[in-house]
Amino acid sequence: MTLPFRSLLLGLVLAGSVAPAWALEPFVASYQAYNEGKLAGSASMKVVPKAGSQWQIDLNVKGTRGFARLAGLNIEQSTVFDNVDGQFRPLSQATVRHALFMGKKMVGTYDWNARTAQWQGDIKKDRRAPLSLQPGDMSALLMNLAVIRDAAPGKHLDYRVVDNGRIREYQYVVSPEPETVTVEDLSYSALRVSRANGGNDETIFWVADGVPTPVRILQRENGQDGVDLRLVEYQGAP
Repeated sequence: MTLPFRSLLLGLVLAGSVAPAWALEPFVASYQAYNEGKLAGSASMKVVPKAGSQWQIDLNVKGTRGFARLAGLNIEQSTVFDNVDGQFRPLSQATVRHALFMGKKMVGTYDWNARTAQWQGDIKKDRRAPLSLQPGDMSALLMNLAVIRDAAPGKHLDYRVVDNGRIREYQYVVSPEPETVTVEDLSYSALRVSRANGGNDETIFWVADGVPTPVRILQRENGQDGVDLRLVEYQGAP
């Protein structure tokens, strides 16, 4: 979660002290997927190293049978990226949306030598033209790692996302204090990271110290809860 499920992000600086430098590490995480407050499926997020400084992040969201028609709950996303000094630079991106009768696949390539990104596949014609890249640009999926890296109490976060043929600016505000997030028998003390410039279209992340992935990712529209991923398990990848 770009997803209808939007896709959908810690070196903390605490009062009087500086936390150890954040480092990207491999992990596999499992989520419960809710829609409008009802359990509707499951999701997994995985980060694994590749050759050299390259990594890959995957997000798979799968709805239960009764929610099979919801594109936001039947989607696979993947981004291959460079990780240089803690900065994420996308190299390729793919989105596959599964629908009842027809699926869609979009593939993008980020050419940092030419400073352009371009998509092909099942994408609107007006989104197929090359887009100009700037240093710091990310895919939507990489925001899940960026908020973990960047969130600190009261901090403002700004990201420029180039994804699926569009450029978008995302602004987030981190809560000044952590709050308790409970999923089944698990409880996390987590900072809320809320989008500040989405209008009626909100995305909220909760990030907990020491957890490599958001413990909850909620999308809201017109004040109503939509797709809601809640972390139930995570472990370091082998």
